[in-house]
Amino acid sequence: MPNIKPISDLRNYNEVLRDITIGQPVFLTKNGRGKFAIVDINEYEKLKASLKLMSHLIQGELTGKEKGWMTIEEVESELGIENV
Repeated sequence: MPNIKPISDLRNYNEVLRDITIGQPVFLTKNGRGKFAIVDINEYEKLKASLKLMSHLIQGELTGKEKGWMTIEEVESELGIENV
């Protein structure tokens, strides 16, 4: 169940911060509408890394569709990896 609090609860921010756990952000509302999310810093970093990875994967897929795909041999050659 999401942890939703009015932004006015930040007056006692220690209590709000205690409610934050990994995977369970605290959502703050202003005038009854969602405004902010407070997340654990490790969770935030993981989210940023996931978004960056997904962006690179999508770009790679688009490049593959436009320019063609490389064979495993071409990839190994490009990376300087010898056949095992």
